[in-house]
Amino acid sequence: MAALRECVAKYLGELARRGASQHTLRNYGSDLDQLRDYLAPVGEPDIEQLDITLLREWLASLYDQGLSTVSIRRKIAAVRAMFKFLREEGVVQKNVAAQLRTPKTKQRLPDLMSAEKANNLLDAVEDGSPVEKPSKERDLAILELLYGCGIRVSELVGINLEDLDVGEGWLRVRGKGNKEREVPIGGRAAEAVTRHIEARRAEPQERALFVNPRGRRLTDRQVRRLVKFYALVVTGDSTVHPHSFRHAYATHLLSDGADLRAIQELLGHARLSTTQKYTQVSLKDLQAVYDRTHPKA
Repeated sequence: MAALRECVAKYLGELARRGASQHTLRNYGSDLDQLRDYLAPVGEPDIEQLDITLLREWLASLYDQGLSTVSIRRKIAAVRAMFKFLREEGVVQKNVAAQLRTPKTKQRLPDLMSAEKANNLLDAVEDGSPVEKPSKERDLAILELLYGCGIRVSELVGINLEDLDVGEGWLRVRGKGNKEREVPIGGRAAEAVTRHIEARRAEPQERALFVNPRGRRLTDRQVRRLVKFYALVVTGDSTVHPHSFRHAYATHLLSDGADLRAIQELLGHARLSTTQKYTQVSLKDLQAVYDRTHPKA
């Protein structure tokens, strides 16, 4: 018999070993701890005592709390993944969480930042207006890489100096599951990165490309705050986040004729179906243009 607490710790340790991001570890850890908290009043059970009835009661409590469908789906996914791992390890006989019904979500197209808006934001940061910050070179390089390379925020903060080949115009990034891929760097992003490296002040042994004022690796949370700050100050839009640049990168490439398979490789998507959502964004834009301009629309 193994206690639920021990199983959660073992599973999170395995995720870390596989190269899961800190964001993933934090979210899955929180979701699994919430399951433990729900069970706490009756005493924490051994993992084999967790049956489908208990899990369905826990699921019902999530609905009672008024959580969004997206949040509930993520919590179910965390519990399922843990049970799958425990079954593979021989800790449990079966994955009882696989019997949980996942609520359906309405398909939502990603919010799209126009090329004009993205470039206006980058131009404003480069010009130092309407706000001047001592870390301007670093911040501009961050924004240029997010838009110019379409990388995830976890990939951005994981970049080391040796991952860059600015002269040849390539960047090595480590994506989900610690999978590596090469991404081309455009001229504007390469110039921003070069200026940042010249101004970079880091601890002697720190290899991270982007560091905080203490000279240590920047975190994904700090990058999110940075992006939100500039977006709010420059455009007045607080909804812009690092992933907004990734959406814009993919959609703008597709709109200008890039092949969907090539975009899939650039984004590091394991499945083409994940990339295909950007075709829906483009079709939506085409429909809007038609509605505005065609005399018979």
